[in-house]
Amino acid sequence: MKNKYIILLGVILFLGCKNKTSIKSNLTENSPAKVSVVQKNNKYQLLVNNQPFYIKGAGLEQGNIESLAKHHGNSFRTWRVNNSKRTGKQTLDEAQKNGLMVTMGIEVGRERHGFDYNDSIAVKKQLNRIKKEVENLKNHPALLIWGIGNELNLRYTNPKVWDAVNEISKMIHKIDPNHLTTTSLAGISKNEVDLIKQRCPDIDILSFQMYGDLPNLPNLVKKFGWNGPYMVTEWGATGHWEVPKTSWGAPIEENSTVKASNYLKRYQKGIESDTLQCLGSYVFLWGQKQERTPTWYGIFLEDGKETESVDVMEFLWSGSYPKNRTPQIKTFKINGKTAYENITLKENQKYEANVISTDFENDSLTYKWELLPESTDLQDGGDHEARPKPIKNSILDKKDGNITFKMQNKGNYRLFVYVYDGSNHAATANIPFQVN
Repeated sequence: MKNKYIILLGVILFLGCKNKTSIKSNLTENSPAKVSVVQKNNKYQLLVNNQPFYIKGAGLEQGNIESLAKHHGNSFRTWRVNNSKRTGKQTLDEAQKNGLMVTMGIEVGRERHGFDYNDSIAVKKQLNRIKKEVENLKNHPALLIWGIGNELNLRYTNPKVWDAVNEISKMIHKIDPNHLTTTSLAGISKNEVDLIKQRCPDIDILSFQMYGDLPNLPNLVKKFGWNGPYMVTEWGATGHWEVPKTSWGAPIEENSTVKASNYLKRYQKGIESDTLQCLGSYVFLWGQKQERTPTWYGIFLEDGKETESVDVMEFLWSGSYPKNRTPQIKTFKINGKTAYENITLKENQKYEANVISTDFENDSLTYKWELLPESTDLQDGGDHEARPKPIKNSILDKKDGNITFKMQNKGNYRLFVYVYDGSNHAATANIPFQVN
């Protein structure tokens, strides 16, 4: 590897004495931030304008930037420069307004989407497009790191993709000497780590994306031989590929209370525990999206309400929970059975469902119920999925945490419940079931 990590003796003491200005105040300036990585006593540290900066971040592209700052995050990442809601500059301007730094994602062609890295013309065209994106944004004060591609190793066969990533990184360093580069891997393997070291030595930081297995990441980093600094650029709820399934193949989603508990444990064991190489992380997802269900990965609901995982992130970032906490799910059943009991119902018969929930402040709770067919628009790697359309006129009666319902057609479905506390928080759970 090239000598890109600056080793400075006494750097931490020097920084502590010299720099008293906060990152947020630096964001009031109109000049680019100077971002670097230093190493001392085998410990890597990210610096912004010579100040230590540990990433307390979230994946956020179209979500609420202001709320991230409110909950004590200091950075967010995107997956592309421009999205359907904001341009890259608008994203950075909004970040600057709220005192946040951005790892700006750069869209890079994926082999699984048909991009051919043997096509030198297409590779060159991509490089030229990215160069323009970098030139347009490189001097923005809120820019932290350039994220070159996302999960380019997911279902790929051509290692030339890493040659292209390396060329992109070299181009960025040539025209933008103030910012670092990274690329994000789906999971971690020795093969990918070796290929990155061999073919992509120009990147400054390697990034990993893991879910249920996140607590093992620090050990796997060492086992597979990555000795440089790294970030975790996606982590969160147990993946739909990692959970138990019903007998008809429906993945069983954890409720929002179980998810919040897992967020806490995974952060502490898989991120916080590595004090030598890990530079911080971006939790997934500060917003909402349809992926297998409308509630699986977003830590916000479609209506903008916060789930308990937002409470957990505020605790992890600030050391304190919010003054008003989110309700918790205790039990959720259909006819006395949980989601793990392969619930099979019959057409045109009445069934009952009930949820038991609690609230830390004993706020008055209200309930919303929804029946959806099992999603059939199943995509790969987080690609866009269409939300199933709700089943109407099947809920016959509802009172607080109890409903009576009847299904009219055969098929695979899910019953969702949302528990609101009147303070912008909600708990949620769903049960997959089959009608035959």
